[in-house]
Amino acid sequence: MSVRSAADLALRKENLRRLLSPRNIAVIGGDAAAETVRQCRRVGFAGQIWPVHPSRSEIEGLACHRSVADLPEAPDAALVAVPRETTVEVVRQLAALGAGGAVCHASGFAEHDQAGAELQESLVDAAGDMTLIGPNCIGTLNYLDGAALWPDQHGGTRVDRGVGVITQSGNIGQNLTMQRRSLPLAQLVTVGNGALTGVADLVDAMLDDPRITAIGLHLEGVDDAAALSRAALRALRRSVPVVVLKSGTSEIGAQVNLGHTSSLAGSDVLCDVLFRRLGMARVHRVETFVETLKFLHVRGSLDGGAIASASCSGGEASLIADLAEHNGLQLPEFPAGTEQQLRELLGERVSVANPLDYHTYIWGDLDAQTACFAAMLDAGFDCHLLLVDLPRDDRCAGEAWSTTVDAFRAAHRSTGGPACVVSSLPEGLPEPVAESLLREGIAPMQGIADCLAAISAAAEIGAAQRDAHSVQPLEVPAAPSRTTRQLDEAEGKRVLAERGLAIPDGLVVDAPRAPGAAAELGFPVVVKALSAELAHKSDVGGVRVGLASPKEVADAVADMSALSDRFLVERLVDDVVAELIVGVRRDPQFGPSLTFGAGGVLVELVRDSATLLLPTTRAAISGALRGLRSWPLLAGFRGPAADVDAVVDAIAAIGRYAAADERLVELDVNPLLARRRGAVAVDVLVREGKDAR
Repeated sequence: MSVRSAADLALRKENLRRLLSPRNIAVIGGDAAAETVRQCRRVGFAGQIWPVHPSRSEIEGLACHRSVADLPEAPDAALVAVPRETTVEVVRQLAALGAGGAVCHASGFAEHDQAGAELQESLVDAAGDMTLIGPNCIGTLNYLDGAALWPDQHGGTRVDRGVGVITQSGNIGQNLTMQRRSLPLAQLVTVGNGALTGVADLVDAMLDDPRITAIGLHLEGVDDAAALSRAALRALRRSVPVVVLKSGTSEIGAQVNLGHTSSLAGSDVLCDVLFRRLGMARVHRVETFVETLKFLHVRGSLDGGAIASASCSGGEASLIADLAEHNGLQLPEFPAGTEQQLRELLGERVSVANPLDYHTYIWGDLDAQTACFAAMLDAGFDCHLLLVDLPRDDRCAGEAWSTTVDAFRAAHRSTGGPACVVSSLPEGLPEPVAESLLREGIAPMQGIADCLAAISAAAEIGAAQRDAHSVQPLEVPAAPSRTTRQLDEAEGKRVLAERGLAIPDGLVVDAPRAPGAAAELGFPVVVKALSAELAHKSDVGGVRVGLASPKEVADAVADMSALSDRFLVERLVDDVVAELIVGVRRDPQFGPSLTFGAGGVLVELVRDSATLLLPTTRAAISGALRGLRSWPLLAGFRGPAADVDAVVDAIAAIGRYAAADERLVELDVNPLLARRRGAVAVDVLVREGKDAR
């Protein structure tokens, strides 16, 4: 990086800081500007606000400036709420003045049509080094410092610390401010089109504020995977948890690919792989998003997924057990000392187990419940849950339930064990109660399934943080080849053999020489029609397996003569334990990825595979292999075990090839035969950039 580019980067970073935490704000427009003034006042903005309007004399009691040029100084931040054609010129004037950044509220840019896309390019050019949020967004909210570049209503309030949220949907962002789940929002940014300042820039900026405890991302797509990986890795190494709610999956069938692997590793799969690599917890519902961020705000990541639960109902205990298993959490037996304490407290009519149904014998007894919960919280698990739904306060008397919550509070004060109170229904934990729990460091969780999903996410993030030293960000992908060529199978195998993969003994011959070649190699043999035009030879009758005589070989090549006049004759590989597929595809956003799993003719039907982004490690390959449903076959389920080290070596060699050679566009090895000793690539498809070799 040059000195100039480093200085430009520093300037952009400073300008983004100014926009997100402004000392003064310009509001440019009419009614939207007036609403922004009202919202700034509502959150207690202490700086100056300068309205700009060509004809109005005042907005919300503040004197208007006729133009940007008339402003008393360069604003840290500006809300630009004028028509799209005017937006470009206003942004240009703000950049010339030295403003920190602008939130562009207008729509009708790249999200609309080609003319809008061209206008958006002009907008980016006009911004220069200035930060630009949008266009086509609602704006930004800073509840830490009290700044609302937001021309609409919102439901948040000031906080001292809390979570930051970045969303590509203005409506989802606004909905999140209205939540009644006691999630402390510190900052919220709606990026809209993200024309200049993207999600990765905003994550990086939020990481610079120690008051932000966790970061939530709502994404409709990943435009710059390399930049996001750098920002997410910084979060991982700083132990700031990141939660992702991603929508907008992409069907791989819409893409033109020849290989089986492509059907296993579409772009949404690659998003999942990226998130796992970087310890970003992915969730699939808005409710889970909110609950996970709330749990992480209170507890941060966890060392593991061992939990304990207490409720006064066997039905609730059973539900906890089922959902814990579904989320990969463990409910270990209580330590002997804890079990003895609980037996003495609860009496012999209560069966002590985890999850604990403590019955109602101590219901309403503050001291007894406090002692019971303190014993559980002292068990030393990763998290301790109290399941309780408070009754409606408009129809019921809830004193006994309040006693239960008070007892859990008291137990937590005396033990400090990691704790949460969870209601089975969201409305079962009213806001005032939830907020009081939050102040005491107890996570107020609403919904059992979402609570356990949040705990599972916290454990996954904790594991990723402990391994953060070995994680590397993605590299910027090379530009894809405009044209490609497919290698015939013999050439593809030669390429793999040069990189250390074992391939069958074989010869390339014409039809008359095929029987002699088979005899030279030794029967039984496999004969394949050889052509770079044949992607899946078995589908068109281009493969014959297990031929045991010269006549069978001669008959086979005669039958395949319409497909090719060249044939690959190979010795049949025996001693096979399992068939695997190993493949590579190169994505324009994510770069090369490596997919492997159950192979053979049932690839798409079984769909038992794992995908890793490159470069990767041998340890990551080994771990992913053991996560396959078909792993027991390799490990020796009701039969001999495969040479797993050889399988991992072969997969790693393919990964190194793909990471090092940008000419490779797509590769399939299907199958890679896992043998008792060794692993052999018996069918290969390779596509490269057309200018390769």
